[in-house]
Amino acid sequence: LKPAWLLEATRTRIRLQKHPASTHTAMASQAQISKKRKFVADGVFYAELNEFLMRTLSEDGYAGVEVRVTPIRTEIIIRATRTREVLGEKGRRIRELTAVVQKRYGFPENSVELFAERVENRASCAMAQCESLRYKLLGGLAARRACYGVIRFIMENGAKGVEVIISGKLRAQRAKAMKFKDGYLISTGEPKKHYIAEAVRHVCMRQGMLGIKVKIMLAHDPEGVMGPKMPLPDNVIIHEPKEDAPVMQPSADDQAQGGYQGDQ
Repeated sequence: LKPAWLLEATRTRIRLQKHPASTHTAMASQAQISKKRKFVADGVFYAELNEFLMRTLSEDGYAGVEVRVTPIRTEIIIRATRTREVLGEKGRRIRELTAVVQKRYGFPENSVELFAERVENRASCAMAQCESLRYKLLGGLAARRACYGVIRFIMENGAKGVEVIISGKLRAQRAKAMKFKDGYLISTGEPKKHYIAEAVRHVCMRQGMLGIKVKIMLAHDPEGVMGPKMPLPDNVIIHEPKEDAPVMQPSADDQAQGGYQGDQ
């Protein structure tokens, strides 16, 4: 006697052989991906793409990526401080990157396009400053001097506050963390999402791995170009006092009469 599960599997196989069209409908239903799976797939795609571009364009001031999906094609906008190096000679490098992304993710021909966008103020970009600090440390500059140089550059270019944390085996064999701060920096609440730019990088030094974390608090910009448009909720605006009317000097007649001018 065959077990029940084997009989059921045999019946199912016979049923599928009788109705081959049912397999196509099952495949079609799988093609219609659920919303949950779609968002997870989009997140994984963005994370992989960001990691790939971060490693490839680290020397060219890579500062993030934006994916725009349109009905015709998928547009990938790479933000960087040095766009000329990202594009390459006669656009060769950007074409190479496009081909790599297209092959890796199975995009149809001419359905994905990469663009390079220049970062206006690189001092307010945490990713660019993190990479800058990383290359300073790899070049052999002392950690304290490198951190203070980055902080001064950020603060001179209009940031409200900055914090740099560097941790690992800095001098001795014992690992430690050093924290450098300047200006005003918030850490919690809704404004943190709009005002704080944050980036983390790892530096492979000879003595071991170092971790770098850069946090920049952007300044408020009413136009929303160089900083967030939304003002801080606890921001206090002190207006200039109004000009007081000049006090009139009493005339000579008033001084001569003097006293209380009541009933005579």
